[in-house]
Amino acid sequence: MGTYQIEWEPSALREFKRLDRKIIPRILVTVESLSSNPFPQGVKKLHGGESTYRIRIGDYRVIYEVLSNRLVIEIVRVRHRKDVYRT
Repeated sequence: MGTYQIEWEPSALREFKRLDRKIIPRILVTVESLSSNPFPQGVKKLHGGESTYRIRIGDYRVIYEVLSNRLVIEIVRVRHRKDVYRT
């Protein structure tokens, strides 16, 4: 397994920038660690998507897609657990 490249959707990047400053470093470290291991302990596959996963970081959730054919992890959403699944 090679190293994955992390790509952020513009909407996810905006959500990330609005988060509490105390949680941002912790989320950033976790997202960067996905490049070497896209399926760490505690990751959950989401229903409705073939390659959509969720990782829990305290009360926050990072929703991401693993594009194995291109070795890319695309960050889709970064929000508090009460808001992350709402559209």
